[in-house]
Amino acid sequence: MIDLHCHLLPGVDDGSRSVEQSVRVLTRMVSEGVTGVCLTPHLSASRAEKGIPEAHDTAFEALRARAPAEATLSRGVELMMDRPLTPGGAANPSLRLGGTRYLLIEFTRLASATTVASAVAHVVKLGCVPLVAHPERYTGCSVAAVTHWRGLGALMQVDATTPWRPTGRGARARALLAAGVVDVLAADNHGDDRTLGSARDRLDAQRAGAEADLLLIRNPAAILADQTVDPVPPVSIRTSILTRVRTLLDEDG
Repeated sequence: MIDLHCHLLPGVDDGSRSVEQSVRVLTRMVSEGVTGVCLTPHLSASRAEKGIPEAHDTAFEALRARAPAEATLSRGVELMMDRPLTPGGAANPSLRLGGTRYLLIEFTRLASATTVASAVAHVVKLGCVPLVAHPERYTGCSVAAVTHWRGLGALMQVDATTPWRPTGRGARARALLAAGVVDVLAADNHGDDRTLGSARDRLDAQRAGAEADLLLIRNPAAILADQTVDPVPPVSIRTSILTRVRTLLDEDG
């Protein structure tokens, strides 16, 4: 498996605080079958023109020296779209996932569908392929909105643990998977216990192994190879009765 979204570059954002913490998480990821990890610390579009901070390079060298050899590390950023991306920022390969044309972008939780669509169209115009991080978090997220964003040229990365949450973003993530509009699952680990392993196990248990391969292996690998991803068939996540009741209560409230 390949994880394209994590905050394990130590001491640079709200993720892992030390090399030791990052190594512990990476070791656990490897034990669950992760072979590649893309380090994506937070960066804002308003600072993208300045490129990668020197502190990020220093942290990467420190981590690479001690990281488990079984996990291939690559780099990028999670770019907060606080303003339109400049051509100079878009042209900087160090911002993109593994130096490819793919750029991981995020928005504030209250972002509207129109805001996301406008940013996606702009990033595509600049020559990048936007990979929208955790669309299920955004107020403007719906199957119709995500279908439109994908039609503009974006891909969707849902957080790997979210589809099994009982309400809110969990219900939105399940709807997106059921509609076949999710391209990649990623852990969005911040030095904690979120990994791809649990998602893999749950998808396998629901006889969605082929879809799991696309979401966790083949499409992430295609992105890092700067190739085109494959479409993922709809995945119906079955949840417990208690989860369904909680979802209904949340919708009623």
